[in-house]
Amino acid sequence: MPSADDVIDQPLRVQLETFLEEHRAALDACLDGLSEQQARTRLVPSATTLLGLVKHATFVERVWFDEAVTARSRAELGIEAGPEESFALTEADTIAGVRQAHRQACKASRQAVAHLDLDDLLPGNRRGPLPLRWVYLHVLRELAQHCGHADILREQLLSERTDG
Repeated sequence: MPSADDVIDQPLRVQLETFLEEHRAALDACLDGLSEQQARTRLVPSATTLLGLVKHATFVERVWFDEAVTARSRAELGIEAGPEESFALTEADTIAGVRQAHRQACKASRQAVAHLDLDDLLPGNRRGPLPLRWVYLHVLRELAQHCGHADILREQLLSERTDG
């Protein structure tokens, strides 16, 4: 584990990217060891499932690091119009397929912004141009929130495994 001095001396971008990567990995890991049925199990009134959370995270990556960077529309990108639809699972959605799509979206996100600085404005956000720094913070906040959801859902699923 790095010392406090090592962390303090890291540039802000390194810090932001480190936390993003940790949350991306944590969300991916929420599917570890689960059956397809468990990954699709709805434990709350909304459409939120563990598999749906990872599928939604793919949408988030595409919106914030593709749409925002390139200014291409969601229709052009072939993604859902809104976040609610991005949780919806089809029969074709599997743990392996959703994970692969998420990993590919994360890789594309890294590549899309590798040449940008934190203060560079991204033209494609619906609110208007936003700096990359804002986008990093927004995605980090969203991933942290969904990691919390995933922790609770996974705990419920795993407790059913041992209870029943």
